[in-house]
This record gives sequence, structure tokens and C-alpha cells, in this order.
Amino acid sequence: MAASSNSSLSGSSVSSDPEDYQPPIWKSYLYQLQQEAPRPKRITCPQEMESRPKYYGREFHGMIPREYADELLAGAEGAYLIRESQRQPGTHTLALRFGHQTLNYRLFYDGKHFVGEKRFESVHDLVTDALITLYIETKAAEYIAKMTTNPIYEHLGYTSLLKDKMVHRLSRGRTEPRRVTFQKDDRVHTFRGPHWCEYCANFMWGLIAQGVRCSDCGLNVHKQCSKLVPSDCQPDLRRIKKVFSCDLTTLVKAHNTTRPMVVDMCIQEIELRGMKSEGLYRVSGFSEHIEDVRLAFDRDGEKADISASAYADINIIAGALKLYLRDLPIPVITFDLYSKFIQAAKIPNAESRLEAIHESLLQLPPAHYETLRYLMAHLKRVTLFEKDNLMNSENLGIVFGPTLMQPPELNALTTLNDMRQQKLVVQLMIEHEDVLF
Repeated sequence: MAASSNSSLSGSSVSSDPEDYQPPIWKSYLYQLQQEAPRPKRITCPQEMESRPKYYGREFHGMIPREYADELLAGAEGAYLIRESQRQPGTHTLALRFGHQTLNYRLFYDGKHFVGEKRFESVHDLVTDALITLYIETKAAEYIAKMTTNPIYEHLGYTSLLKDKMVHRLSRGRTEPRRVTFQKDDRVHTFRGPHWCEYCANFMWGLIAQGVRCSDCGLNVHKQCSKLVPSDCQPDLRRIKKVFSCDLTTLVKAHNTTRPMVVDMCIQEIELRGMKSEGLYRVSGFSEHIEDVRLAFDRDGEKADISASAYADINIIAGALKLYLRDLPIPVITFDLYSKFIQAAKIPNAESRLEAIHESLLQLPPAHYETLRYLMAHLKRVTLFEKDNLMNSENLGIVFGPTLMQPPELNALTTLNDMRQQKLVVQLMIEHEDVLF
């Protein structure tokens, strides 16, 4: 995949009019490259080395020549070993195979392993991170150089487009947001789970130290992007973005749940009072009220009030659920499994098609699988009220297909061509929910 093939991701569909606000597009290109990067392959020494330091394993080969290390690593992309330097006994070299050549790095240990600024608990993690970085910087050097040219910073987290409208709602009458200085220090931050830069919207790659975080407002950006962020922030507004637009796995781990609270609470409310609502999930709720629900979850979490007394129109709650699913940086049906689901839908034999979908479902991350299972069980119950709500499995497939699965490359033609398969995948998951999950 060449960097130029991702040109459709160069910008976000935002407008200068607050009423036309659209969520930022989280760009998947660098995430896809990280998934494609070579995996570490440890080349073990066949005999026990008495000179092996206690903090190295069988990847330590003792004092061997560079040429012999090169022979051991040849032909295996991602292969690595550690050798003692012949020129400087007592010092150690990490030999790593990448790009059909052997790269040699002076390796250090001070309680953690490192060859540069980043420090790792294990050599395996160090090599994994190195392969990711080498692969991405090789494949996407031009893309990375240009990724700060079209920032989405001004459109994120309601920081400027909706500032005047939202300050009043969040502060209960306070007219001015509290302003603090954005501390642009050089201390890198390690993010658990996938994270996207809130300045350029690109993936923050690597295992550790992927970027920097503002200690005042929680803004997460690449280190190079932090130099371009304006030196002010509104903590009360920026800290809102902690439920919506957050990676699914990261969110459920943080809250120690199997599914996001948004999914549970919205579905429970809909099943309580909305199952017979005509056009459920097809009819749109008032967009400003849907944004209010988004803010309520981001601000209050599980204490958010989405009851009938707060939002009488059930389409607002249904719209908020769809917005949450649509805003995920990695869709419920993940980018790396998208093509498998699409190909499964194209299988002509019904039994083989279901088996292929089932096999694809089993490859989903646990949080994605559980969210999808719970949602499909709910949508199956929605179809039981079809006489009232006029929503059968096909109609729901049309609504949820593009919400739950999106192609890795944001290409309008691909999306258009796959719409039938997207619809069919969701339709079959609803109809055969008891078998597939």
C-alpha cells in the first residue's frame, strides 16, 4: 500500500457552521500499517551460553561475527538476536532483520532495555516497537511529513465550532470557560490501546511512548504535532471526550465492563418504551438533542439521564446509539476483518455463508464481539414488533450496515459497491443471532 493511495483521508468533513458540525474522521491508514508490520521472530542459540547476562534469554548468541549473525537472520523478516561485540567485549548488539538487510543497534540495559529514548520491559517489546516504527516510516514517510498540514484540532471535542452553545449547557450559566496554558513539554506518554492524534486525526503508532498528553486538558497528540497546537486549552470542554470517539477496547477496560455503558443504557431505554415506535432507528431524532445526549454521557457517564422525562422522543436515544457506534475510531466490525465479512456475504451457498460469518465473528476482539452480540440480540427483538415499528431485519441491515462496518480506506466507491454486502451481513446476524453468537 503506497502512501499516495490514502489521499482520500487527507481531510475531515467539517464545516465552519456550528449547525453543520460533523464528527472528525479518524484516519485509519497508519493503524493499518501497524497491523501489517512484521512480527518479531527470536532466533535462539542452540547451546547454553555461560557468558549470557541474566536479563537476556536464548536470543543471546555470545561473541559471534557480524557475518555469522547475518547468516542466522537471513530470509526471515523480523528475525532478531543479541550478540556480544567482538570489538568492544562486554557491550551488546541487537541484530534485526528488516527490509532484506540486517540492522545492528547498540543495546543497553539499566533495569529496562533500550537502544534510544524509549525503554522497554523486554527485548521482545523493543523489537516489536522497532519493527512497527521502521515499517511505518518506510511505507509512509511522505504521508507522515504531510499529516500536520490539514489539522482537525479546531473541530475536535466542541472546542471551537460549538464552544458558545456548549459552554452554557455544561457550566449551568457560566459565561466564560476556564482557560489554562497548554504545557508543551517533551515528556512522552504511553497510551493503553489504540489512540488517535487529536490534532491531525492520524493513528499514534508504536507500543509505548506514542505521543504526548496535555496535563491540563488531556489533549492527546503526536510529539511533532504538539509543537503546532495553540498554547491554550479549555479543560472543562476537552475532558468531555472520554466516552464517544474512544476506542471500544480501551473504554471497556477503563470502566471494567464487557460493553460500553452507552450501548447498555440506550438499548435498555429503547426496550423500555420504544419497541413499537414506527421507523425505529430509521427515523432521525432532532440532531441538537442527540448532541445533548452525547454530552450527557461524556460528562456524567452512567449517571446520564436519558429517561422519557429528559428526552420524550425515543428517536433521540436511538440516534445517540447510532452516533456512538458510527464515531468509534475502529468500527465494531474492525478494519482488518472488514474484507472477510464482505467476502463471506458474497458466498452463494447459504450454509457456507453463515459459517464464514461465524468464523469471522470469532476473530473480533472481545469487546467488539460482546458489543455486537448484545446489539444483534436487541435488534432481533426489535423485529418481533415489525407490525408496529415496520422495521424488519433487512431494514435494520440497511441502517446499521455502514454504521457497524467501514472499509479501511475511506473510499466512496468502495463504500457504494459494498453497501449490499454490508446490509446482508447485518441482516443475517439479526436473523441468525441465536446460531452465530
